[in-house]
Amino acid sequence: MNGLTMMLIALVVLACGYFGYARWLEKTWGIDPKRPTPAMEKSGGDYAPANKWTVFAHQFTSITGAGPVTGPIIAAMFGWLPALLWMLVGGVFFGAVQDFTTLYASVKNGGKSIGMIIEAYIGRTGRRLFLFFCWLFTLLVIAAFCDMVAGTFNGFAKDGSQIMPNAAAASISMIYMVGAVAFGCFMKFIRPSGGFQFVVGVILMVVMMTLGIMFPLYLDRETWRYVVFAYLFAASVCPMWLLKQPRDYLSMFLLIGMIICGVLGVFIQNPTLNMPAFVGWEVKNLDLFPILFVTIACGAVSGFHSLVSSGTSSKMIANETHMRLVGYGSMCIEVVLGIVSLVVVCAAASNGVLPAGTPFQTFSASVAGFLTEIFGVPTNIAQCILTMCVSALALTSVDAVARIGRMSLQEFFTPSEGQKASPIQKFFMNTVVSTVITLVAGYALCLAGYMSVWPLFGSANQLLAALVLTGLAVFLKATGRKGWMLYIPMTFMFIVTMTALVQSLIKIFRQIADGTFVFMVGGLQMIVAFALIILALLVVYHCVGKLISTPKAEKA
Repeated sequence: MNGLTMMLIALVVLACGYFGYARWLEKTWGIDPKRPTPAMEKSGGDYAPANKWTVFAHQFTSITGAGPVTGPIIAAMFGWLPALLWMLVGGVFFGAVQDFTTLYASVKNGGKSIGMIIEAYIGRTGRRLFLFFCWLFTLLVIAAFCDMVAGTFNGFAKDGSQIMPNAAAASISMIYMVGAVAFGCFMKFIRPSGGFQFVVGVILMVVMMTLGIMFPLYLDRETWRYVVFAYLFAASVCPMWLLKQPRDYLSMFLLIGMIICGVLGVFIQNPTLNMPAFVGWEVKNLDLFPILFVTIACGAVSGFHSLVSSGTSSKMIANETHMRLVGYGSMCIEVVLGIVSLVVVCAAASNGVLPAGTPFQTFSASVAGFLTEIFGVPTNIAQCILTMCVSALALTSVDAVARIGRMSLQEFFTPSEGQKASPIQKFFMNTVVSTVITLVAGYALCLAGYMSVWPLFGSANQLLAALVLTGLAVFLKATGRKGWMLYIPMTFMFIVTMTALVQSLIKIFRQIADGTFVFMVGGLQMIVAFALIILALLVVYHCVGKLISTPKAEKA
């Protein structure tokens, strides 16, 4: 198969999913265009009503982290067919459904996060267990992505020489943060039309990228860690309209532009896939089940997306009719990025052997090549742009995660309805306190290094998806809506992720037995793996029990 055929198949399947399956879900569950959304009723702070394209930009840039690039490229070792099938089936029937349903449930429940929704339909214990699981998960994401961003921004090679693309990408990112605040004030107080906002955004993006390339910023990895965490603090406590919302809107131009460039490159060059369709059920001592389904998370189904849908996006929806575009549509575009990544790595392979280097290096080099060959962009400029785009993938996700981690900790200590908060609860519910605790814990994990945290991220992410789908099934049944379409996804993801976590523990025990165990790596993974398994079992016990015992109500 060639790259063009694969891309056409993917686009047709995703179009059918968005215009067919998603629309059927919308009609089946019901939306009310005249019903005031939580963003309109509670405007201020975390609630910031916006037009559908601004919310789409936030959702898309927040969920599209490193996963759609790294996952498919790594999973290509099993051949292109398993990866392609999982992204299409998982994207249409698992991931996009989860994202849309979570957004739908949150908007229908006053903008509550998925954890608070679980309390409403499952109980207080289930809510606290789930929120603690979410908080632990956000720490893994903060640690892995911050270390990844700091490494991408590092302006010095091991021999001390300067790396211009990294320094330019870092400079652009810093300018983006300042520009986002100015753009946020522009949108808040000038209230431009959608078209004028778009034009100003494009011009501002071009200016910021030009300045960043002209004035690269050379700092080392450790310094960038401090800078990134300082930014996360600001992104977590500032009003959405001031920093996070405008930055996501501006970042959308980068990410959508990168995807368009990749798709055009595939259409114009029609690269040959130099990988077999199927390599085998076991590759490099790794079993296709469950590794494939844990490796490709973003791009198929990702529990992290549900935290964005219910944590921030639901508080920006101005009309219920926008939910399909924001929830389902953004996931479809992420799948397209995953397909581009798969085509790129298979085209770069040689005689069935994947190229050397990290997934980001493979992706950046190929898409930068498209920019140079198709649009005539100078090689060094193309590398700067792609490095910035890749870093934006991680940075626009981690700032959303930091905010969600803060909110999860606050909600964990929030008393149930009708109860008063104790002094201790009020202390932890404070925005600054909960943000500092979350970021300090994330920084401690970050010091262990990206590769020490990443092995658990995939399993925890997919396990979160299983738990969220189970909780959503309870919500649908309790409100008189059909929920059978969630039963297969939630069961499959639970089996996959529990299998992967158990395999991780077995690997750690073998390291202890043969004397190769390192506590800062294996010990950290073992503690977190045990915590995730125990919490997951407790959450599933409460959720499934409630799903079975809850009688189907009249449609709410």
